[in-house]
Amino acid sequence: MAPVLPLLLPLQPRIRLAQGLWLLSWLLVLAGGLILLCSGHLLVQLRHLGTFLAPSCQFPALPQAALVAGAVALGTGLVGVGASRASLNAALYPPWRGVLGPMLVAGTAGGGGLLVIALGLALALPGSLDEALEEGLGTALAHYKDTEVPGHCQAKRLVDELQLRYHCCGRHGYKDWFGVQWVSSRYLDPSDQDVVDRIQSNVEGLYLTDGVPFSCCNPHSPRPCLQNRLSDSYGHPLFDPRQPNQNLWAQGCHEVLLEHLQDLAGTLGSMLAVTFLLQALVLLGLRYLQTALEGLGGVIDGEGETQGYLFASGLKDMLKTAWLQGGVACRPAPEEAPPGEAPPKEDLSEA
Repeated sequence: MAPVLPLLLPLQPRIRLAQGLWLLSWLLVLAGGLILLCSGHLLVQLRHLGTFLAPSCQFPALPQAALVAGAVALGTGLVGVGASRASLNAALYPPWRGVLGPMLVAGTAGGGGLLVIALGLALALPGSLDEALEEGLGTALAHYKDTEVPGHCQAKRLVDELQLRYHCCGRHGYKDWFGVQWVSSRYLDPSDQDVVDRIQSNVEGLYLTDGVPFSCCNPHSPRPCLQNRLSDSYGHPLFDPRQPNQNLWAQGCHEVLLEHLQDLAGTLGSMLAVTFLLQALVLLGLRYLQTALEGLGGVIDGEGETQGYLFASGLKDMLKTAWLQGGVACRPAPEEAPPGEAPPKEDLSEA
């Protein structure tokens, strides 16, 4: 049975292969470490921004899967560094002979599978962020006023920190605040006729204004911030409401967060793709190096030509051998007579 993809490897090509694998393995270690850092950074970001994502959002599964895949890739790289270095030293290689094969199988099935899963998540999950942010930000804005409601006491602080940190206002713009009551009922004067009229004019009994919270104001603006009566053309004589510059953050938080998280996911996905390629090259090279050295009986400095290969036989032969072995194992054994019992004899008629 001919081996799959055989490659002749004399002494000098084997040495160059081992040296190249040593370098690739260190690159794989570096890539695995960077994936750990990037996925950890994304997890920290999601920990702070989780309030503004829908509860059903599956996006946090991406950094979690990438974290495990990065750890496995880093371990695979360290194994490659040790194995390639040992293949150049006759005193170091014998301990690797028994464990290198199982490590290659585990690295291919486990590490490769994890990288494929993480890469698939990096391609699929960012598309779900749009709806998740739409729902999460809408809920956060609606609970902005609930500073004394259990479970939502921190909503105001979190939204203010979000708008100040990411330089955004509202969900899609500052006018989103016109459609929600963002002033707590605790601070409304029930004897004020304007407050009563606003509440009675709303179907849901909400106190709506054409103003925004202070966190929407741009502190870098040279003029005082306009927070109230933004839709009243006579409220600010020296201000034209048709002008875009209102001393408020121009972008909505949905657009800013979506771009921010998709950029992080895109960077992580690119690193996962590079790591997958590096890991495939390292595992492929280690397999050729292992089979070549096994052909020499583990003699590192053997001068004879040997060949490395991926599989000892073709796929068809491997399946045929497995089928035959399974058929022999499942074939019932012939029944034997119990010990001590003689087979029955036929009655012979007397002559």
